[in-house]
Amino acid sequence: MSEATTPRFRSVLDRFVAYKPGKVVVSPEGRSFKLSSNESPEGPLPSVLDAITEAARDINRYPDNNATALTEAIAAFCGVSAEHVAVGCGSVGMTQMLLEAVAEPGTEVVYAWRSFEAYPLLVSLSGATGVQVPLEEETHDLAAMADAITERTRLVFICNPNNPTGTVVPRAEIEAFLDRVPEDCLVVLDEAYREYVRDDAVPDGLTMYGDRPNLAVLRTFSKAYGLAGLRIGYLVAHPVVAGAIRKTFLPFSVNSVAQAAGIASLAATGELLERVERTVKERDRVRGTLLADGWTVPPTEANFVWLRLGERTMDFSAACDSQGVSVRPFAGEGARVSIGSPEENDAFLAVAKEFPHRN
Repeated sequence: MSEATTPRFRSVLDRFVAYKPGKVVVSPEGRSFKLSSNESPEGPLPSVLDAITEAARDINRYPDNNATALTEAIAAFCGVSAEHVAVGCGSVGMTQMLLEAVAEPGTEVVYAWRSFEAYPLLVSLSGATGVQVPLEEETHDLAAMADAITERTRLVFICNPNNPTGTVVPRAEIEAFLDRVPEDCLVVLDEAYREYVRDDAVPDGLTMYGDRPNLAVLRTFSKAYGLAGLRIGYLVAHPVVAGAIRKTFLPFSVNSVAQAAGIASLAATGELLERVERTVKERDRVRGTLLADGWTVPPTEANFVWLRLGERTMDFSAACDSQGVSVRPFAGEGARVSIGSPEENDAFLAVAKEFPHRN
């Protein structure tokens, strides 16, 4: 009898660390404040819940695989034709679709680091080589990223605002970068947090891609629209790019309830953005309080703040955990803290105030 063996898996799995979602912690008093996943602190609007309830009546049927009504609603909202739009299972699903369309062994994908956690994971699984370009003062160093592009580069991600630092790059810098990128290299502006931006120097990607066929804009319903649990993302690009991305769509991965919720959410955008404005005001209050308490906090245009803690990161996370406040720590680097309700934010600020942090 031969020795027992296991199935053969891809070698990349030997060094692959799976994505770990934000955790939930509870204090000794039973308090739990989840500020680790950049979620909206408010649930769906009543009109969106009604659409979800109605759509749930037909979950015995497969969804529209082309997400026709949702695609048309997104196109109308963005002021483009439907052929410019591709949808997928959240921004992560869209990122995977992008990589499936352009990446393969021997190619490279450039992105800033630290940036969105899913980039290195999905790039590794695609077979491409990830090229990480260090942040400069907590934001993208676009000049260095342009220098990193080679003939093997198929894709560049620019996360703007950047996750987890919240920092942004202005239009002039992005345009100068795009002027240096070869026309056969796709650039993706990941605008998952676009609705929280208040800096007029930060461009709306939809105003930039029109005369640049190698530029695509990526957005999501998970953050400002409060639909993280339903997983809807979309991409806007020239028809050739959007069409190629649609070919990689995993059949039925945007379910019928999600499609209905997305359509209803777009119809209620004005009301939803009132909630976003409350989050923006809380963001400014949280950052202002941290600065007053002696913390160094980079300007943020997202729904979170970034604390560069270095070797103290996990101690800070543990201090937050002990009070029922979960944050997103990156060992040896820093912690990202989502903006929640005023009560949740106050609980975090109380921990931050007591933690040794002044230089």
